[in-house]
Amino acid sequence: MLLKRLLTIGCVSVAGFTYAQEGLEPITKTIEGSEVSFKMVPIPAGTFTMGSPEGAKNREEDEGPVHQVALEAFYMSETEVTWELYELFTDKDKRATLVYVDEASQKKADAMVKPSTPYLDPSYGMGKYGFPATSMTQYAAVTFCKWLSETTGEFYRLPTEAEWEYACRAGSTTAYSFGDNADSLKSYAWFYDNSNDKYHEVKGKKPNAWGLHDMHGNVMEWTLDQYQADYYATVADGQTNPWRKPTNLHPRTARGGSWDDDPEDLRSANRTTSTPNWQKRDPQIPKSFWWASDAPFVGIRLVKPAKQPTKAEQAAFWASVLDEG
Repeated sequence: MLLKRLLTIGCVSVAGFTYAQEGLEPITKTIEGSEVSFKMVPIPAGTFTMGSPEGAKNREEDEGPVHQVALEAFYMSETEVTWELYELFTDKDKRATLVYVDEASQKKADAMVKPSTPYLDPSYGMGKYGFPATSMTQYAAVTFCKWLSETTGEFYRLPTEAEWEYACRAGSTTAYSFGDNADSLKSYAWFYDNSNDKYHEVKGKKPNAWGLHDMHGNVMEWTLDQYQADYYATVADGQTNPWRKPTNLHPRTARGGSWDDDPEDLRSANRTTSTPNWQKRDPQIPKSFWWASDAPFVGIRLVKPAKQPTKAEQAAFWASVLDEG
């Protein structure tokens, strides 16, 4: 009981104590054979209240009922995945020099790298290197995580909605990670009022209390979850690691709001649903599995569980989320 209380206190007050207890420290990962690296920030195990309470300003019906959620420790990428990392996945020439864990991993990684040519420039001319990768479908985002896992020998995936909100809040219980006053949002986020109609380089704004940048705004971020408006009513209070496993292509859930959204859409509890309109101008029938031609506002945030699953557990996970069964 005392340990649980200490963990909770650590979560609320930036959790340096909790990092030490769990042996977690920030990690910078370099993709062998390239100059691309990314930083993973430790997120301590703990509990939090998910959703927003009735009567909260700008609250939407699908943000309730609020409920307690318990989460195991994990790492989350400090920033959204950038184009230089994502193009190692999509560009054959940029993959040519990569060094894989072993030959078997290289064969598995190569086998899944088949993104089609995008119908439109997925960056929409808003910037490439140092900027967040955008316009990928959730299927592409999940497949990228599998490719990254095979390439590095470490298990990476998208966050669940619960993990995303827990990490965004960073111990806060307010509308935003920094408080309730939307006037302060410009210090932490790119959104409609200050973005000049485009996304911006990652880490251009202040981080939250756990060192994560752009959790509010810039680009919204895919989660692992199927969107279900009344999902929170189905989650048992205190459930550990809840996840609404997808069963249909749409809608899936994205979080955080984007450069094209208003302040209320960037709240920690806000949920965005994907729609077929995110591929409206794709002329292909069926639509591309890989590119969301009309969604230059959605990107990727990585999660790496602190306790890595076994190879068999990883295989079962990928089969489940990529319908490989």
